[in-house]
Order: sequence, then C-alpha cells, then structure tokens
Amino acid sequence: MTDPETKARDGEDLPRSRTAADEVKAAFSGFAKDITEKLEQQEERLKMLDRKSTLTTLRRPALTTATEEEVPHQKAFAAYVRTGEDDGLRGLQLEGKAMSTAVAGDGGYLVDPKTAASVSSVLRSTASIRQVANVVNVEATSYDVLIDSTEMGAGWATETAATTETGTPVIERISIPLHELSALPKASQRLLDDSAFDIEGWLSARIAEKFATSEAAAFVSGDGIDKPKGFLSHPTVDNDVWAWGSLGYVPTGVDGGFDAGNPADAIIDLVYGLGARYRANGTFVMNSKTAGAVRKIKDADGRFLWSDGLAAGEPARLLGYPVLIAEDMPDIATGADAIAFGDFGAGYTVAERPDLRILRDPFSAKPNVLFYATKRVGGDVSDFAAIKLLKFAVA
Repeated sequence: MTDPETKARDGEDLPRSRTAADEVKAAFSGFAKDITEKLEQQEERLKMLDRKSTLTTLRRPALTTATEEEVPHQKAFAAYVRTGEDDGLRGLQLEGKAMSTAVAGDGGYLVDPKTAASVSSVLRSTASIRQVANVVNVEATSYDVLIDSTEMGAGWATETAATTETGTPVIERISIPLHELSALPKASQRLLDDSAFDIEGWLSARIAEKFATSEAAAFVSGDGIDKPKGFLSHPTVDNDVWAWGSLGYVPTGVDGGFDAGNPADAIIDLVYGLGARYRANGTFVMNSKTAGAVRKIKDADGRFLWSDGLAAGEPARLLGYPVLIAEDMPDIATGADAIAFGDFGAGYTVAERPDLRILRDPFSAKPNVLFYATKRVGGDVSDFAAIKLLKFAVA
C-alpha cells in the first residue's frame, strides 16, 4: 500500500485539483460577464441621456441655449444688469489682470468680455475714421506719438576729405489725451425680468450705436475739448505753402463746386498733392451727398472716375483708391473741405482704453432702469503730411 505522497506523485489527486480550478474559472467568468452586462447597460443609459440632451438643446430657443455657455463673469454681469445684484461681481478677477472687476460705487462695473467684444466689433465696422485710422489700446490717460517732422541730413563723403556735419531731424511729440465717452440706454424692469429677453445683446447694440455716432463726429470735427480732436479742426493752408502743424488743401478753382470744363482735374491734383510714400495707402473720405456728385464725373475720354467694388462688401473706388463714406464730412459748399484724401493709418491715431464700464441706475427714471455706460477714447492727427483736403474755393 502506497503513502499519500506517492499517490500525489503518481497523479491520483490531479482530477480533484482540476475540478477546483474549473470552479474558480467558472466563478470568475460569471463575475466578468456580470460586469460586462452592467457596463453595457450603463453605456446604453448614457447614450439615451446624450440623445435626450441633444434634442432638448436643439429644441430650445437660441437665447436659452446661449446661457449654458456663459462664463462666471457673464453670469454675474447678467445678474447685475437684470436685478442689480452685484455680489457675484465683487472680488471676481479678470483673466490676465491682477485686479477686481468691482470698482468704486459710482464707477460701475466692467462689462463681460462677450458684450465688450460685441461693442468693439460694431465700432470697427461702422463708417467712421476709426475704420481706416491707427487704433491703439492704452492703459494710461494719454498716448504720446513721436514723429520726425523733418528729414535727417545726408551728404556724400570721400576717403580723404573731411566729413561735413549734417542736419538732425526735428522730433515732434503729439500727445493724445483720452476723454470719457458715455451712453445712457434705458429699459423697463418688466422687460429685464423676462428671461427670454437677450439683455446682453440689447445692451451692446444700444451702447455701440451711441458710441459709434459720437465717435464718428468727433474724429472728423471734434474740437478736442472733452472729446477727440477731429482732423478738420486743425488749421488748413494751400498745399503749395504747407508747413507742419496744418493740413494742406488743393482748391477746386470754383467756389462751392467743381470746374465745369474739367471737374476731374481737382481730384487728380488732390491725389498727387499727397506724398508718394503715403499715396500707396491712400483713402478718400466724403459723405454720401458729395459721393453722389463725384461719381458723375468723367475723365477726358468719357470714363467715370468712380467704380464700384468688385465683390460684395468691398468699398467703392475713386481713381483706383478706396472710398470711405463718412456722413460727418461737410457737404459741398463755398470754402468747404468736403473731400479728404490720405493715409489715415499714418495720419490719424485713435487711442482708447479697452475697459467698458456699466453703472445701473433704477431710481432716476422709474419705472425704467438706466444703464450708464462709459469708456475712454481719444483721437488726433499724428502726421500732418499724411492727409490732404479738397477745398471748394477759387484759391
């Protein structure tokens, strides 16, 4: 009779070991199957929820859908505009700035970036000098431009002769102060309580409309007192005796009109009265009434000087140069500078702070709510050689 060790060595206990392993394998297989089934069920639930969420989003109005994408500042700002609740804005940090959006009680709050971007977009697209000027963002109360108003001297030299001293350029400093531009749209509290009312879109549209109108007028004819200084507010002299600090003009030769025999000559003289280095980026600026008169002018061969843009959205062209229709330009009249031509990117600078503030006032115009919106902007001529005017006068 053999002992147990001998039986184990001879393999008599192998069937019993194999049975235990099979049981473990079967139990593990069942466990894995349960987990797989539960995962499949969970995945099916997630798919159903995802389909339901998609359908719900598609069925919602655009205004309701938009609110789901609001950032914290936008939500807090919307609450402040609708109800005056400013707890969400206090202490909220702006991205990229180590400062709070909360300011002094009478100073209002910075608007959310989405609304500010909407206002800026409208201002850039309006028919204003801003569209062709040099626009800079500043954090100070003014913006300084340094311009070489004269040419630096130069001379020829030989290897052995003494070099003569040349003239030095004159540097002009032009300081553009920033002024406060404000708008005061209002809405009823009942309208603000309506959750379907797009308060951000309404507010940005009203602010942009007021800002664009005020800016456009100031950039053309502003006197510089609590507003930007327009380029037409500077002294004008005949282009033949032009000097720095004034804008040169070319006369049409006729008081209040073009020369009847050769109306195109004055416009051609205006183009070539501008320096060649500015002419490449030249733009005509005039109002609609003047444009209506100019587009009837033909050259000596009977061809119109005016041509429409080749594609939708492109500006019309006069003698090959784009035309900006700015309604704040003066009409054709005796002595009027009704047409300007120049490189406004070099000749006129708009300086502004990127901050746009809103102060909610529910008391001054009950039952309406006033929104006092402010921003700081300035503008002035930065290069007097870059802009020329067409004066409707004999000389």
